Amino acid sequence: MTRSKPTLPSTIDGVHREELVIKKSRFIASAAHVTTVDEAQQFIAAVRSEFWDARHHCLALSVGKETPSQRSSDDGEPSGTAGIPMLEVLRARNLTDVVVVVSRYFGGTLLGAGGLVRAYSSATSGVLDGAPLVERRWLSAGRISTDHAHAGRVEYFLRDWLPQHGGHLDDVIYGSEVEFSFAVPESDLMDKALSQSFSGSISAEYLEEVIR
Repeated sequence: MTRSKPTLPSTIDGVHREELVIKKSRFIASAAHVTTVDEAQQFIAAVRSEFWDARHHCLALSVGKETPSQRSSDDGEPSGTAGIPMLEVLRARNLTDVVVVVSRYFGGTLLGAGGLVRAYSSATSGVLDGAPLVERRWLSAGRISTDHAHAGRVEYFLRDWLPQHGGHLDDVIYGSEVEFSFAVPESDLMDKALSQSFSGSISAEYLEEVIR
């Protein structure tokens, strides 16, 4: 049975970079998809090493799908003018499994607290604007077991029907029977399609709900 679940935060794909110049100060924003805090720390360290002569490396990260772990750092900028504004951009866009580092080269002109907030927010928004958005969904993970005589027809059905309805075939295991593992957004809809296609002789077992 398909159950209602809360909307999941989205993420981004890959690594991206954008540069913003304000009153000769350079704000180089680097963003990456990460799956753990350790991965985020490795990315932060790599950016720090690449731009070793930058005056500041301010950051914001959000990691975790349902209850994200969130951190930020002003890295020497006045308190509250960099890390938190960057993190607020991630929150406003409902993004997680993302880390953003903004490396600043000082241009000689003080921007003031308000100017810094706008600069770090804009740099973060700019790099995220250029990153492909990946939306997450709750899917029902399931399996179908059948004998070898019917396996070909079942596989054809799954490879044709699942992509059309937002699902996908994960694995096919051949043993004494053939087992198909899959994930699908609406298990009720799939049950109906199986019943219509196989006259009730083939049914699915649903194991758990997963996030993809």
